[in-house]
Amino acid sequence: MSKRDELIEKYAKDIKDKFGKSPDMELLRKVTIGCGPSIYNADGEVVAASDPDEVARVKNNFLVKKLGLSDGPELMDGINKVVDDYGRSNRSKYRAVMYYMLTRHFGKESVYH
Repeated sequence: MSKRDELIEKYAKDIKDKFGKSPDMELLRKVTIGCGPSIYNADGEVVAASDPDEVARVKNNFLVKKLGLSDGPELMDGINKVVDDYGRSNRSKYRAVMYYMLTRHFGKESVYH
């Protein structure tokens, strides 16, 4: 099993454990690939949801640029919902899982198909 496949399995388990959902493995794979090499870096693999600059990067670089959403208060509402569902006290919020859950939250799966 490749390192990426191992990470995808870890992210799938995280979605099941933290969100109580069975992930769409094809979509999770595509979202993970879309994260690029950051998933292999301990710092880049996670989202620091308590860091306003990091949250702004997720909003601008992922939601606006990647998913093509218009900037507005609903973007922060979506990020906050995913962070709350993930568990604010959970310090290891995997970037691929956050992006996957945000993609599902905003119904933008078509970006990856």
